[in-house]
Amino acid sequence: MSTAFTCHRRPSKRRRDPPDHALPSSKQPLMALPDPGAASSSASAAALGGDGASSSAAADAASSSPPASARPVHFFVRATDSKTIAMHAAPDDTIGAVLDHLAACGYGRDLRLVYAGRQLASDSTLAALRLPPDSTLHLLARLRSTLHPHAWQLASHIAATASAAETEAATAATSACSLDELVKEFILCAHRANLGRLRSDRGAQAEPLPTADLASEYLDIFLQSSAAVALVRLYLSKSSFFRSYADRAIRCFLATDPSSLPPDVLQVTAPVLLEFCRLLSVAAGKKDLLYQGCRCSLASVLCSQPLLPPSMESPTRLIDQVLPFAYETVEVVLDGLASVSMMVSPVDLEEFSNFFKVLCKQARLWIGNDGPMPKNLYDRESEHGDTWIWRLQTMSMDILKRVDECLKRLEMDLPLSSESIGVMESQTIWATRSHILTVLTQLDSISAIYEDVAHKLQLVLLAHKAPLNALVRCSKRNEHLYWLAKHKNLLCFEARRNLVFMMLPEGKDDFGELHEMLIDRSHLLDESFEYITQAKNSELRGGLFMEFKNEEATGPGVLREWFCLVCQALFSPKQVLFSPCPEDKRRFYLNETSAVDPLHLKYFTFAGRIIGLALMHKVQVGVMLDRTLFLHLAGRSITLEDIAVADPVKYASCKKILEMDAAEIDGLYLTFSRGDHQLGSQKVIDLCPGGQDISVNFQNREQYIDLLIKNTFVDSISDQLDNFTKGFSDILVNPLRRKEFFEFLDPEDLDQLLGGSNNTINVQDWRSHTQYNGYKDKDRQIIWFWKVVERMPIEQQRQLLFFWTSVKYLPADGFSGLSSKLYIYKTSDSTDRLPSSQTCFYRLCLPPYASFRAMETQLQKITQEHVSCSFGTW
Repeated sequence: MSTAFTCHRRPSKRRRDPPDHALPSSKQPLMALPDPGAASSSASAAALGGDGASSSAAADAASSSPPASARPVHFFVRATDSKTIAMHAAPDDTIGAVLDHLAACGYGRDLRLVYAGRQLASDSTLAALRLPPDSTLHLLARLRSTLHPHAWQLASHIAATASAAETEAATAATSACSLDELVKEFILCAHRANLGRLRSDRGAQAEPLPTADLASEYLDIFLQSSAAVALVRLYLSKSSFFRSYADRAIRCFLATDPSSLPPDVLQVTAPVLLEFCRLLSVAAGKKDLLYQGCRCSLASVLCSQPLLPPSMESPTRLIDQVLPFAYETVEVVLDGLASVSMMVSPVDLEEFSNFFKVLCKQARLWIGNDGPMPKNLYDRESEHGDTWIWRLQTMSMDILKRVDECLKRLEMDLPLSSESIGVMESQTIWATRSHILTVLTQLDSISAIYEDVAHKLQLVLLAHKAPLNALVRCSKRNEHLYWLAKHKNLLCFEARRNLVFMMLPEGKDDFGELHEMLIDRSHLLDESFEYITQAKNSELRGGLFMEFKNEEATGPGVLREWFCLVCQALFSPKQVLFSPCPEDKRRFYLNETSAVDPLHLKYFTFAGRIIGLALMHKVQVGVMLDRTLFLHLAGRSITLEDIAVADPVKYASCKKILEMDAAEIDGLYLTFSRGDHQLGSQKVIDLCPGGQDISVNFQNREQYIDLLIKNTFVDSISDQLDNFTKGFSDILVNPLRRKEFFEFLDPEDLDQLLGGSNNTINVQDWRSHTQYNGYKDKDRQIIWFWKVVERMPIEQQRQLLFFWTSVKYLPADGFSGLSSKLYIYKTSDSTDRLPSSQTCFYRLCLPPYASFRAMETQLQKITQEHVSCSFGTW
């Protein structure tokens, strides 16, 4: 039956007759029986606003009251916020019906009604209880079964305060003002509880405690108390006053307000944020700013936290919950890419990326290590019960299709010749389109789950190599582009170069923060060694500032000169650290006899740092690393073909063994060992345990050669390699990414980055990149100058270029790869003076010589190596 029922909230000392309100009631009244072990004490009831009635009073009331009749029952409910609610119900209404009504009004779930110190059974009718007229019942949260009674009390108070503000605007204004403070207090309580547990765990006498995170338990109580529902209901209020306070209270849980969210609480807010998203998306709409803030924070929290609350640990459950909100961000990205500008805001892009990272991670957990799933497992028509599988796949294919369209449009902006990418396109414009790479990054992640997405992504990248290269070349620093190493064959050298430079530090602009060095040229290597090896990694990554003693010159030009001079000394055969390859004297491998120097291992660390710093500062030092050293840095194995340049004799011998027949090999009397000469002594090294007793034959010859190469180029110099590798890794932004650094490169790429171009200098290219100050292109001195340069041999041209710019070996792209144009300045100096230079600014200061012969003589003087290496000024 349905009866009249109303409730009205008011201060506890005033009473008035409440109006009627319909409520379904029970037809079969039952006697009220106490819940065993569940009763709250009268002291607890009094603490929450009870009247302290005893249990015996309740029994007396039940025995003396007349039988229930049809007349309405009047009673009062004392809420947790010390407010009293006047109730008017039918006799056959149950306690459960009363609690349901109170929950619908925002007072929370899992509530209990207590009278005279005893909890009232939910299936008891009001008639069966025979309450005295105008009795006061106490509304309590579940205190009997929780370890956190204070959390329940505070969460219920938040819910009650929000509900009161919704229904009694005139009297609840003051309470609503404190809603955000109440929420912050709740969050702080959760944080303090965690700190308390941490201190207990650290105590010597502490007993083992449950492993569940207390902050997570507190936030679960927040949800169970219906505080979130009450706050959202208040947010939907027509009153802008109450709406603003609800907004502030809800935003306490957003990651944008770190002052109210300690890190330990922030990492477990996902269930609360998810609840707010569910409620707001329906009630407030997708365009609501608070809803969008909650959704963005949900994506951020789920993405950044390695552990998930217990309620969200199942991959399928989490994806089902998150996918609808992720799809909203996908729609935003799709709309942005379809626009004329193809732009997506950074905020929308970050939210999209965060959601996709979460979905990919959970989907991988679901499929395990099985790799990409065949299409028949996630086809829409398949019998698989997890619908998120094909929904996520469909979403990914939609994005990939839109990216394909964008790349087609971008291809129209490129020059006709794809080989000239970068010469004509605007660096700034292409850099603003780098968000397309971010979208591609997420598609690459999802391609590890779906077979057809992986195949389609490969086809799209292959079909649009030109715009892909332009995007990568112009992209700013982005640590998430490592996946492109899988598609290295699609990238040009300039694109790969940009990717590896992203893994090197940018350096600092403030000279005061640079690692300063003052070097004596006469002790160049020793003093440089001390400055570099004693510096912390962080100091070197900030950049270098150096000057030579008793010289005024400073700046980038001097630093470039120092790099070249140090590498020239460090890789000199006199140092016995590196050996030049017999057929290429600019290429070096590690010398296994380096132990003659007791500091050789520290010098290898120094050498690794110098190579890393040279790459960081984009200085071509004229030194190249042998393929065997490159492969070790890259974490790859070394084969016979890889030693051809470093040791052509051993290479030829091994090739000959592979070509011999069985009898010829037996006649060599080889064993699995090799001779080693160090420090004037000779010893035999086994290539495997007992190698001197194992003969090399036709069947095991390949194994012998593999072990010989490994022992010679890895095992025998393992300490040197480890120290060189460590020194190089010290310079990387993330030393653990060393192998990824080399995955983007071929040995030839590193040659160009480190050694520069070894080709003949193109004088016409040199001239086209030179400008004049005081001279004109047709002046006779300029005509003479270039004629002298054309007549110089290549080494003299390099010395002139080094004198002018501190650059001896040009970048792979020639003079266009330099950071600036070159300049020739006309000076008023006497024609008896030699030219001078300002290497930092690429300036050659040239007196107006009177004849071609005079200019040639003076230029010949400055191209002497001992002059060009020490004549520059700032």
